[in-house]
Amino acid sequence: MTETAEGQCCGSEHHHGYHDSKAKYLARLRRIEGQARGIHRMVDEEEYCIDILTQIAALTSALENVGLSLLKDHLSHCVMDAAKTGGQVADDKIDEAMAAITRLVKS
Repeated sequence: MTETAEGQCCGSEHHHGYHDSKAKYLARLRRIEGQARGIHRMVDEEEYCIDILTQIAALTSALENVGLSLLKDHLSHCVMDAAKTGGQVADDKIDEAMAAITRLVKS
């Protein structure tokens, strides 16, 4: 498996870890888009601050859940494949995953 600078695998046979759940992810992201539009509407209609903050918390949670699901798929697919290969490929993939985890935790 050959890696590009962007972390993408080369070759037509490779699928990302979320490939089998792509439709599920797209549906969840559409719901998240709807939540964001709803928050926009709430601000536009000058609804109560606490109600808006409640919706922002729900949106944040939804995004975090998508991120955690993608991370699980990445670990169980991409990182697992790299670990089987071993060597620098495995080390690089683990470092990449740790950087992603760090970004998720800090957000």
